[in-house]
Amino acid sequence: MRVRYGQRRIHVLLQREGWRVNLKRVSRLYRLEGLSLRAKAPKRRRRSCTARRVRTAAGAPNHVWSMDFMHDRLAGDHHRPFRLLTIVDIFTRECLALEVATGFRARNVVHVLSRLVARRGAPIAIRCDQGTEFTAEALDQWAYNNRIELDFSRPGKPTDNAFIEAFNASVRKELLNTSWFDTLEGVRRAARAWRREYNEVRPHRSLANKTPQAFAETAIAAT
Repeated sequence: MRVRYGQRRIHVLLQREGWRVNLKRVSRLYRLEGLSLRAKAPKRRRRSCTARRVRTAAGAPNHVWSMDFMHDRLAGDHHRPFRLLTIVDIFTRECLALEVATGFRARNVVHVLSRLVARRGAPIAIRCDQGTEFTAEALDQWAYNNRIELDFSRPGKPTDNAFIEAFNASVRKELLNTSWFDTLEGVRRAARAWRREYNEVRPHRSLANKTPQAFAETAIAAT
């Protein structure tokens, strides 16, 4: 489950467990064991000159969510495709949902969101792309009834929803690319375990190496 953790994240976990070891020693052992991860060369990006309206800021837990779909295939069963619905809280970086199914329709997305709202309360806005499941009338009506703004990314601009793109990259590297899944239920079990690990164990650099759950608890206590 942690084969894609880098040396800095491993160092944080060792310190959390009481090991008195500095980052230089962890880095040296990391290299000696041949564990260094190959970093991708950064792509050059052109800046868009298109003006964009002011977006709803994520100023506290549960203010703004972000959601997207991912795609993969099973190893057996004639490489049957499946999809993952990913939903995160932008402020706390918590993974709110990591749902697995062979396919999703707008009503399935509404069902997942309704379950989250019943448990956590409604956000002010949800960021998403302009996929058919997100632009459907069923989701639009649900958002209107719950007074939630649907903040759509511009076509061809994945950076408009950068938080979910970064999260999906972690799901790809640490969950989907590390295992072969023969059944849909196997994917679901692994997704539940990974989501729990991500929220409760995995240190997050942008949260001062706290876990999303610990950061959320601190933020809520401070309000």
